[in-house]
Amino acid sequence: MDPVLSFLILFIIAFTSEFVDSSLGMGYGTTLTPILIIMGYNPLVVVPAILTSELITGSLAAFMHHRAGNVHFDFRNDPDHKLIKKMKLLGYIPRSNASKIALVLAVCSLAGAVIAVFVAINIPRTYLKVFIGVMVLSMGILILLKRNSRPRFSWKKIVGLGVLAAFNKGLSGGGYGPLVTSGQILSGVDTKSSVAITSLAEGFTCLVGVCTFLLLGTEFDWTITLALLAGAVASVPLSTRVVKKLKVKNFTLIVGTATVILGIFTLYKVVF
Repeated sequence: MDPVLSFLILFIIAFTSEFVDSSLGMGYGTTLTPILIIMGYNPLVVVPAILTSELITGSLAAFMHHRAGNVHFDFRNDPDHKLIKKMKLLGYIPRSNASKIALVLAVCSLAGAVIAVFVAINIPRTYLKVFIGVMVLSMGILILLKRNSRPRFSWKKIVGLGVLAAFNKGLSGGGYGPLVTSGQILSGVDTKSSVAITSLAEGFTCLVGVCTFLLLGTEFDWTITLALLAGAVASVPLSTRVVKKLKVKNFTLIVGTATVILGIFTLYKVVF
């Protein structure tokens, strides 16, 4: 394929996927990974490229959501928190609740992402493709089944979500947003805040994954990476502007359905 045409196709796909992701907190890696695999790209080339691009766009999206008033991040140390009063200079608890959730998710991401990268490098490519297909299909079904549930908020659930979602992200490049965003919304977190929190935490997860790939000597395809990064970054300003007008329930249904279809096609590609 002509390099310019290939760049444009990757740019458009990344733009569309990141627009959905920055708007709903889900859909970039979950959508992009199976599409690129179906197009014939190697999973061990796709995953590092997606992690690198989303490291930048996740951080950018969180900043723009904060600036637009969709979420309130305040990472200054909270002097009135009971743990800070006990630990004094050794303690750190951010002031806003959104920042607390983002911090918990980021810390949980460390173990999950590192373990996942080691697994991704040491299993056969066919098994990796099958896992990605099953994982994407399962995440789509989970979104559809849980979209109307309203369980109580639980910090234990947030911790569990952080570890599992980071493992999925590091292993396949996707599966983080659908799980974490849906989990937060279903746990009572404000919808707009959950989208921004996911973007910020996902950026940290991607940083851990990228660093681990680099330390293990993985070669990055910078042509693919730059094309994805350019398309994804271009979509962020637009997506943050429309968040206030989104009917999240309808968009979640669309993302869940699309994710199920992509999971099925990914498995079909492996078999046939």
